[in-house]
Amino acid sequence: MKEQLYLDLSDIKASAKIAHALSSDIRLQMIQLIKNKPLNVSELAKKLSIPISSAALHIKVLEEAQLVITASKPGLRGSQKVCALCVEHISFHIRDELSGITPQNVVTESMPIGNYFDFDISAPCGIISDTSFLSPEDNVHGFYLPERSKAQLIWFTAGYLEYRFSSYRSKSLITTSCYEFTFEICSEAPGYCNEWKSDITLWINYKKIATLQTLGDYGGRRGQLNPEWWDDNNTQFGLLHSLRITNDGCYIDNNYASEETITSLELSKHPFISFKIGVEPNAAYRGGLNLFGEKFGDYPQNIVLRISF
Repeated sequence: MKEQLYLDLSDIKASAKIAHALSSDIRLQMIQLIKNKPLNVSELAKKLSIPISSAALHIKVLEEAQLVITASKPGLRGSQKVCALCVEHISFHIRDELSGITPQNVVTESMPIGNYFDFDISAPCGIISDTSFLSPEDNVHGFYLPERSKAQLIWFTAGYLEYRFSSYRSKSLITTSCYEFTFEICSEAPGYCNEWKSDITLWINYKKIATLQTLGDYGGRRGQLNPEWWDDNNTQFGLLHSLRITNDGCYIDNNYASEETITSLELSKHPFISFKIGVEPNAAYRGGLNLFGEKFGDYPQNIVLRISF
């Protein structure tokens, strides 16, 4: 779930939020407490010996800076807000680019979720933009429409979407140390269900890398980016997950997942890199998936590929 966050100080608004969030001793202690294990607001308040109301305000600041993600879960005394860290590394780029080298030696490609190259899915399914449904629900024909490029939320029960990222830029890099895909995703249940497992499989260049298990189709609060017309009873947000490919293996959310490497997957050999995501028909948990674009859910990003060199 944790990602690397790269900030250019020319983005004053985002940088100010991050700086403000990290300027408090209490908030820094909160980050330490939840860096490995999510905690609810009451638990944080107790550990830090502060009022629950103060803890909630500090969490709100961290959430607005997109350092922490929260979700409501039922408890003995009503719902509880569970807090988890969603960033493991923050880099600020201060100087302008020199000699054609990008900040932190990272090339970034952003793929809109509607720009899939191929698909094979089954209903229940749906595809919407930030302004409307692009076709009626459970209508697979809508996935062929040219308007699909405007998609900001896609859901289906079984099947896959394939995206192709150009390998043009990576061919010019002398040494590549890591390819990392990040994406916001959750399971797919009727309406929403915070406890709804789904086994979601990832393929790179048509090789199965790993199966990521999502634990819920999240709702109960509005996604931070969701438009006003989107119903509160529908899916609201996902979690940010990552697939990292290095010279010694593949990692899902920093957990070792496959012995496939940059070399074995031939990531710079072909004109494109195929990234497939889907739910297999023989999955233990066929809970479907929701895939979020940059204007839906909690994270203002598409499917992002970062190549470190």
